[in-house]
Amino acid sequence: MPPARLSVGELQKSEEYLRRARRVLPGGVNSNIRLAERPIPLVFTRARGPILEDVDGNTYIDYVCGMGPIILGHADPRVTGAVVEAIDRGLVFGGTHLLEIEVAERIAAAVPSVEVMRFCSSGSEAVHAAIRIARAATGRWKIARFEGHYHGWLDTIYIGEPPDPERPVAPAVPGTRGQPRAALQDVIVLPWNDPEALRAAMQMYRGQIAAVILEPILCNTGVIPPRPGYVEAIREWCDRDDAVLIFDEVITGFRVALGGAQSLLGITPDLTVFGKAVANGFPLSVVGGRGDLMEPVASGAVLHGGTYNGNLPAMAAARATLDALAAGGGAAYQGITATGRALMEGLRNAGAEAGVPVLVQGPGPVFHMWITPRSSIEDPRTARTEGAERYAAFAEALVRRGVRPIPGGRWYLSAAHTAEHVAQTVHAARDALVEVRNAFPASTTAGTSSPR
Repeated sequence: MPPARLSVGELQKSEEYLRRARRVLPGGVNSNIRLAERPIPLVFTRARGPILEDVDGNTYIDYVCGMGPIILGHADPRVTGAVVEAIDRGLVFGGTHLLEIEVAERIAAAVPSVEVMRFCSSGSEAVHAAIRIARAATGRWKIARFEGHYHGWLDTIYIGEPPDPERPVAPAVPGTRGQPRAALQDVIVLPWNDPEALRAAMQMYRGQIAAVILEPILCNTGVIPPRPGYVEAIREWCDRDDAVLIFDEVITGFRVALGGAQSLLGITPDLTVFGKAVANGFPLSVVGGRGDLMEPVASGAVLHGGTYNGNLPAMAAARATLDALAAGGGAAYQGITATGRALMEGLRNAGAEAGVPVLVQGPGPVFHMWITPRSSIEDPRTARTEGAERYAAFAEALVRRGVRPIPGGRWYLSAAHTAEHVAQTVHAARDALVEVRNAFPASTTAGTSSPR
């Protein structure tokens, strides 16, 4: 028996609220990535488990998962119950409390490279802290990073696409209006998965690099894993040059495994940044690592501060989330990974049935989908552009069928997604892919042409 067919009715109230929102919120949203939603940025009223409900009463199987934080499911009662209990005791003490210690102990136990840590509220500020700590430790200024990786929106690390893709190492260029070029004068950019460029950077900047920062699995642009030996070579570079290796695990931390991507790759960074899944949606990020690197923070020589750091609701959410993820030897990850991989295979099959080539890659709890005949994608430039117009049409068609993916191609799973949700999603995806095939008749295999 086929799964129930999903469909979305009118969006009249979302349109009305969006017009109202645009009078007081730029674009009607509070993060620019939400501007890309089609047919419109929806206005939601509630979420439970893997399901979102909008102001028109439409429901959606959610694969946005709040852009990654939702790992257990929306409004998981273990988390919300812990938060309600904590709020009854207070919100912000402006001082140390037991929950902070307990969460730090759990993280240190799960991720051995993180011996000592500090809490923040967003990934961007935790990255900023990690870079400051690395510069203080080395007495150097230059930061090496990789094209396509995202480390927050702050001026000192956010970059645009290098203008010359042929250069193995390039100076960073601003990625937005209002960003001063001077803020990036000590940032260099390497192409991802390019060993030759890595060797060139080692020679060109010997003795100058404070830190190398990367997403150990490139999730922000294509969920692209490192080639065999690539991250090992970066680790060797840092060891040889006394530079600090920073893993940005804002996405992968507590999502792909309890020990993060570093536990899957078998590589130990010097500093790590976490966020998103660590508190199942409550605003919390973490910067931590080797005790000797963090000691200047403890002594006050390196400034790190924040009014809301370690606030009770976030700490309560993190403790409950980490306990749920660690239960049964990390059994939740087996379920999330299996469900994610089943969905990936279902999307491939839906493409085959619809006569549309589909590429899906990733570990399961997070993955990326393209409409392309390629068998894999290993560089972020291709990841950003390959089949983008067709995928955008597919994502919109899914939303109209009650499935909400991220417009750019990334999908997130939670422990609340079930086999039934996967079956419903695959059924909707097959219909949506047929719609795309009909709209792009000459491009479903060739990669060109415009919709009718």
